[in-house]
Amino acid sequence: MKSRIVILIWLCFASMQLVAAPTNFSQAKVIAQTIYAPYSNSFYCDCPIQWQGKKGLPDLAACNYQVRKNANRANRIEWEHVMPAHHFGHQRQCWQNGGRKNCVKTDAVFKNMEADLYNLKPAIGEVNGDRSNYQFAMLPATPAQHGSCPVKVDFKQRSFEPAPPIRGDIARIYFYMADKYGLTLSRQQQQLLLAWHRQDPADANERELNQKIASEMGHENPFVSGIREWHLGYKPRGYGLIIKQHFNHNNSN
Repeated sequence: MKSRIVILIWLCFASMQLVAAPTNFSQAKVIAQTIYAPYSNSFYCDCPIQWQGKKGLPDLAACNYQVRKNANRANRIEWEHVMPAHHFGHQRQCWQNGGRKNCVKTDAVFKNMEADLYNLKPAIGEVNGDRSNYQFAMLPATPAQHGSCPVKVDFKQRSFEPAPPIRGDIARIYFYMADKYGLTLSRQQQQLLLAWHRQDPADANERELNQKIASEMGHENPFVSGIREWHLGYKPRGYGLIIKQHFNHNNSN
């Protein structure tokens, strides 16, 4: 009986490893829509989304969202990199030699990071633009600027505060990205994210979403399932960098 259970577990693990994860951002956005469409709410503002083909339309009135500046972007859903491409990209040599466009052209690891489904969330376009590549922070003195959407942006300090119910989700995404791709997080970042991780532990919805994404990526986020736990001084494994060994030997990364 035990041997059968072991075999079944092995088969499940092997089948996940054979899944072909998206290899570019365009592929990832198509797959991400199939994953998130049943949930039908935007990430930062929790506004209902209506999907029309590949387009997502947020119901701004339903969540009392107020346009801050850009009505066109406020009325569409965009795919937000929770850990910004600037954060994971500038740690690659390709970024130093030509920015994001050069990384997309020359660096397969960067393309995998850009297409990683765990790091993509449907967000109101204006909020996505306002967040830009700002770091997450606590902004107690900053007022909300998007109606009832519970986010705060300090444009001078280049900081962004998300709502309490998603702070732990954000922390576990950062832990995952740093661990998989060998990325550096400052001590201050780690302290904030660890606090959010403790204050907002993974709930049933996040664990369910983790499994859905795992069925596409071929692996789970172990910081959601609890298999791995981040701590100050954690040494990222960098298992997502293995593609370097068989990609373009002329690449300096």
